[in-house]
Amino acid sequence: MLRSDPPPRPAVPDGERYYVIGDIHGRLDLYDALIDAIEREESRRSPATTQIVLLGDLVDRGADSAGVLARTREWQRHRTVRVLAGNHEDMFLASFERPEALRHFLKHGGRETILSFGLDKRDFNNLGLDELFDLLPRLVPQSEREYIAAFEDSITAGDYLFVHAGVDPQRPLTDQKRTDLLWIRDRFLSYEGPLDKVVVHGHTIFDGVVDRGNRIGIDTGAFRSGVLTALTLEGTERRIIQAEMREDGEIAISHDAFGSRTDR
Repeated sequence: MLRSDPPPRPAVPDGERYYVIGDIHGRLDLYDALIDAIEREESRRSPATTQIVLLGDLVDRGADSAGVLARTREWQRHRTVRVLAGNHEDMFLASFERPEALRHFLKHGGRETILSFGLDKRDFNNLGLDELFDLLPRLVPQSEREYIAAFEDSITAGDYLFVHAGVDPQRPLTDQKRTDLLWIRDRFLSYEGPLDKVVVHGHTIFDGVVDRGNRIGIDTGAFRSGVLTALTLEGTERRIIQAEMREDGEIAISHDAFGSRTDR
């Protein structure tokens, strides 16, 4: 009986290194700690063409969405940092277009985002929906909205595809709808068949990094769990870096080989 060779392990192109960061959701404290950990690691590793990929949902729910956006801009000044649009960025931008979209945004963590741009809580509580809608364009500069609107929909790196939410498994990866890339859930998560690329995604919270072969989920729910995750890809190697808020208020950094923290 002939024995078939195992399929090759997924890889990113030679000489390239990727740090893929899950949903930050306004947790500037964890994000700062993870940036420091990545930069320290970079200083120790062999030279490579390094890219940082943020999987979207930088905003909402956590305390400092404005700070996360500003910190990302700062990081981009000396590091290649590419940012994917998430469904929460989608809701944020829509909230400038009509009051009902703003109402929807507020129900899903938008209150914290708006407060992070400098609006006092008492003033926020005293504003009606239409008043807040009129104030919002003055509170959030046009340059900030244009910056968010320029976030990418997907990024390909060798055998991997980076997206926020997932893909429609019934459509070619080259012909995906933007709404699915930002919003899809069950049709993607329940699909067990092969895909043309290993899809690395956020959007759906898991207790730990989830590897299903055809997809890897790295949203560990930073805004509520206090754990922000980065997946490092280099050649066929996969590693995990996490920033975790401890009970004593300190942030701990952990480095693990891929697989030692899956489905925890």
